[in-house]
Amino acid sequence: MRLLNLLKIATKAIVLNKTRTLLTMLGIIIGVASVIAMLAIGEGSKESIRSTISSMGSNMITIRPGTDVRGGVRQERSAMETLKLKDYLALKKEATLLTYISPLVNGGGQVINGSNNWPSTIYGVNQDYLEIKITELQSGSMFTDAEVQSASKVALIGQTVVDNIFPNGQDPIGQMIRFNNIPFTVIGVLEEKGENTFGQDQDDVVIAPYTTVQKRILAIDFLESIVASAVSEEEAPQAVIQVSEIMRSQHKLAETAEDDFNVRSMEELISTFSSTSEMLTVLLVAIASISLLIGGIGIMNITYVSVKERTKEIGLRMAVGARGSDILMQFLIEAILISITGGVLGVMLGLGATVFIEKFLNWPTSVALYSIVISFIVCAVTGIFFGWYPAKKAAALDPITALRYE
Repeated sequence: MRLLNLLKIATKAIVLNKTRTLLTMLGIIIGVASVIAMLAIGEGSKESIRSTISSMGSNMITIRPGTDVRGGVRQERSAMETLKLKDYLALKKEATLLTYISPLVNGGGQVINGSNNWPSTIYGVNQDYLEIKITELQSGSMFTDAEVQSASKVALIGQTVVDNIFPNGQDPIGQMIRFNNIPFTVIGVLEEKGENTFGQDQDDVVIAPYTTVQKRILAIDFLESIVASAVSEEEAPQAVIQVSEIMRSQHKLAETAEDDFNVRSMEELISTFSSTSEMLTVLLVAIASISLLIGGIGIMNITYVSVKERTKEIGLRMAVGARGSDILMQFLIEAILISITGGVLGVMLGLGATVFIEKFLNWPTSVALYSIVISFIVCAVTGIFFGWYPAKKAAALDPITALRYE
């Protein structure tokens, strides 16, 4: 029998048993839909993480103090004072793969305006900081290099700080506020950025010259970290190497000595979070794939029942000249059609579930074409794998025995 005739026979057999066929497909439909939805959630979370970190400065490189052992006790990074202003100046002069660079010191405290106050964090930086963090000014202006050198008491504030210490809609520009009782003149308001993926409010900040924060707030002469921006995202790994070499030279470290600093790029952070997300996605897909296995077992059982029910039909076809391979193909095509049709319905359900998750649960999703392609391949393989045994049994029937079957 020709392939077209086999397809017609298989399709007719499926149509005649609609309810049973639909119940057989159910496991495949749920399995495919689950796999597509889980992969969409995983891809969406990776894209969301990359987007969030990129919004913080995809080219950003951070240099922090390393840990050290003193008296047998490993010290925290916050207790280390290995970063100095001369390190920043050396990097600014020698690092050719950096476009912007800024010292960074920070401390927590209370921001006060009259009777209104709000707990926040003050960041001491230079005028490159906004470029590194990809942050715009909503109003006002950035402080100048002269104001940094003179440790001027000027500040930029985020929208969360504005909302809490200027609740009546007063224009903050030019107003005097206090941070831990140190007076600052507000010269700028940062553009609103909202919360990042990690739940951190990016607008709850006060930004001032690092010299001012060092001398008047923290009373320190070292840097807590240095932030910089590589010339491009592609050059970031090479920039990390260059920064490390300059820092080792500055700190006069022997060739075998450990670094007393840490250099990290955003690419490393993206990679870390993406790998975690991928592990969770694999776990979810593995769980969802159990439905495909159950669906495959259902196909095998129903195909086996169909063979039993149509034993006389098989015997009659063999008696009029059908070969064993024709019978094998007939039932195998039925199994594959059930599996593929279930896959199509599963893809439609999975895409619908993805839209529902994104619109009503507000979870980031991204449907990848490969997830649909893989689903179809898996469906075809499932149909062949689980339909083969009962189809083989049908092909091996003796025509005379099959015709006498009751």
